[in-house]
Amino acid sequence: MSEGGSQGHGSTAGTLAGWFDDVMRFEHVAGSRDQVVIEYTITERHLQPYGIVHGGVHCAAIETACSTGAALDAMPRGQSVVGIENHTSFIRAVRGGRVRVTATPLTRGRRSQVWEASARDEQGRLVASGRVRLLCLDPGSLLAGEKVESWPSEK
Repeated sequence: MSEGGSQGHGSTAGTLAGWFDDVMRFEHVAGSRDQVVIEYTITERHLQPYGIVHGGVHCAAIETACSTGAALDAMPRGQSVVGIENHTSFIRAVRGGRVRVTATPLTRGRRSQVWEASARDEQGRLVASGRVRLLCLDPGSLLAGEKVESWPSEK
C-alpha cells in the first residue's frame, strides 16, 4: 500500500487484500477461482445507530469476496476486475460475533462474471446474501480516467 493509503495494483505486494479490507478488518480465510471465504469479527466500526451491523458492511463484505474470486479467475489472462452491480439482501440482524462470507461463481466469461455470496453468523444462520456482477478489464483499459495495469499472471 502506498503512503497515502491509495491502492494501486502494485501497492498490495502481490495480494488482492488492501486498505479497505484492513479498515473493515476483513480476514481472507480461503481463496481460489472457485470459492472465496472471508470472515470478520463484529466491532463498533461495523454497527449502525441501532446497534446492528450496517447494511453497507454486508454489501462490502459480499463485494469483497466476489471481487476476489473474480480477480483470481481473471488474473491468469492478465485482466483486472471491477464490480459494476451489487444486489445484497439483509436477511437477519446481527449485533455481535463473527460473520463468515462465502462466494462462488455463477458464470465466468472473458468480459464479465457473476458471483453470489452468503454471509452467515456463528450459528450458521443466513444474515445476508448477494450477487455481484463484475467487468473484466484488459490492461490499458481506462477506469476513472486512468489506465488499468494488469496483475501478475499466475502461469
